[in-house]
Parts: sequence; C-alpha cells; structure tokens
Amino acid sequence: MRKTHPIRRVVLAGAATVSGIVLLLSLKPASDPASASAAGDAAPQQTAAAQESAQGGSAAQAGTVTGDAVRTQYGPVQVRLTVSGGKVTEVEAVQAPSGGRSTEVTNTAVPRLNRAALATQSAEIDAVTGATYTSSGYKQSLQSALDKVEKAPGGAESGGSAEAGGSAEAGGSAGAGGSAEAAARTVTGETVKTQYGPVQVRITVDGGKITAAEAVQAPSGGQSTQINGNAVPKLNAAAVAAGSADIDAVSGATYTSNGYKQSLQSALDQAGG
Repeated sequence: MRKTHPIRRVVLAGAATVSGIVLLLSLKPASDPASASAAGDAAPQQTAAAQESAQGGSAAQAGTVTGDAVRTQYGPVQVRLTVSGGKVTEVEAVQAPSGGRSTEVTNTAVPRLNRAALATQSAEIDAVTGATYTSSGYKQSLQSALDKVEKAPGGAESGGSAEAGGSAEAGGSAGAGGSAEAAARTVTGETVKTQYGPVQVRITVDGGKITAAEAVQAPSGGQSTQINGNAVPKLNAAAVAAGSADIDAVSGATYTSNGYKQSLQSALDQAGG
C-alpha cells in the first residue's frame, strides 16, 4: 500500500482551510445600507456639535456690561461684568467709595465681593463685614448689570461695551459723526480726581447734540455737599446750553468745575463731538 507523504498532507490541509474561508466570505450578507448611512452621517454631526461647543452655543453671550451707578452714604458704587459663553468671567467695581477710611474699607471689601459674584454668578452674595453700604450698592449695581445681560439679544453689548469709564451706552456709535439721524444714547466721561474728590459726567446725545448732562460723581461731605449741590445743576445746564465743554466755572466751586469740564470733554470726545 502506497503511503501519503507528510508534506503532501500538510499542503492538502492548507488548501482545504483556504477554500473554507473563501466559502464563508462568499456567504456573508452585504452590509446594511442604513448602518452605512448612519456611520457616514455621524462624522458631520459630531463636527457640528464640536463647533457649537467650541463657540459656546448659538446663543452664547460675550462682551462687557456695566451696571447702574448706585449712590451710597459714602459714595457711588458701579459694577462692570465681562461675559463669555453666557457666563460671567470677570467682575470689577469701576466706582467705589474712596478717600480717608473709605479707601481702606473699599480695598478690602471690593475684591471679596468680586470673587463672590464670580463664584455665585448672581447678586445673591453676602455683605462684607464693615462695608455694609458698599456691599449693598455693589449688589444693586451687580443685579442691574445681570439684568442687562439677560435682556441683551444674542450677546452682552456685542460689538460695544457699556462702560462707565467712557464707552457709549445704549446702542450704536455715539454721535454717529454728528448726524441728525443718530440714535439717542448716553456716554459717560472719564473720572477726574480733584482736591476734594472725583468728578464724572454723563451726557445724553441725540442727533449729535447734548440733550441732558449729569454728574454721576462729585465731591461730597461737609461743605462740599452744599457747594456742589449748588454748582453741579448750573454746570449741567451750561453743558446742555453750550453743547460743549467750553463753559464757565461756577464761582466758589473751581475744582469741581474744572473736573466737570474735563470729564465732559472726554464724554464728548467719545461721542464724536
């Protein structure tokens, strides 16, 4: 009887294995078209989601918003927020009581209030011990800024910040080059420090003209309160009448008058006038 050579058996076994694999592959059903379509759609969907996440979503808010200036017994308090992705990313007090003991109290209290506001993302924060008036004013201004963020369509002052230190507030470019069709808005001048305290002027511009002027900061306390209670209304009226910072100083209120005129001029510069 003829014996089968060992090498031949190995070759035959290998050939049989390969044939079996080919047969199994030929019997495997085609891939499900729906599955292939779903797999093909997954990448674009993930890309879109990633883009939306990176951009903070379609309704993301970004920019700066300044709250109302709140007067307290020791001076005005005003808070400015920086918003990104619909969240508050930075908080600062652009106005706070200063001078004498107030400076020390403010330097201690304001950083704590800023951190608390950033942590809570709301005006529900505790008052700082020893700074009750500043804390109360801070919370009110913070809440007004948060309210503005919620009302801002598509972003917090997107395209322009409402800053108490001198940006146009309430829409559009201030003055619009003096055009009579320019929308009315308010602009706040820079804070000018005087020997008796800071002075800061806010004006309302309509059609390229000053329609209202007010001092959001003026020296107060002691005789300063009486002097400025008389001087500031006169300066406000003169600014509206003149339509410029070329106004006369009020007798007996030289420092306040000079500070007022400087702040008024900075507001006019921002308004394009």
